[in-house]
Amino acid sequence: MFIIPSPSTELIHGVTVDVRLGNQFYTFRTNRNRYIDLSKSKHYTSMMLKKIMNKKKVLSDSDKFFLRPQSLVLAMTFEKIIMPNNLVGWIDGRSSLARLGLMIHATSQRIDPGWNGNIVLEFFNSSNVTLSLCPGMLIGALSFETLSSPSLRPYNTRRNSKYLGQNEVILSKIYED
Repeated sequence: MFIIPSPSTELIHGVTVDVRLGNQFYTFRTNRNRYIDLSKSKHYTSMMLKKIMNKKKVLSDSDKFFLRPQSLVLAMTFEKIIMPNNLVGWIDGRSSLARLGLMIHATSQRIDPGWNGNIVLEFFNSSNVTLSLCPGMLIGALSFETLSSPSLRPYNTRRNSKYLGQNEVILSKIYED
């Protein structure tokens, strides 16, 4: 397993490695659609996602991103993760930030064997106050588990590995299963 850049010893703890926030954010625009039908085709949902997302916002190291209450935003880790075929990873938010209302993932907690890339974070502000985020801040912690044997279908060998090697927020890719 590789973490790029290599974490300093201060970021390595008993069973976790702290990761930092990158500088890319995608926000959702106000949409006139009353709803999005998630039961429709993958093509439709991908098209709707692109329709409701704003363009990527890249911040300088000194800028702040303000996450409004009840808002969902896509961001990513500063660190790139390269997983071997016999290891699975997990990302968890920092409890000190969660206690202020920040959730860092809606569904994407697992890092598959064979993964390679920056981790997209699905920020949600569940509080009633705006939260200020800045690139480079500690945002989560990675933990790892060794598998009893290498994965039979690691992420980097699957034909439909949608986000392999991502180094920016990728909204959605369409692949037929």
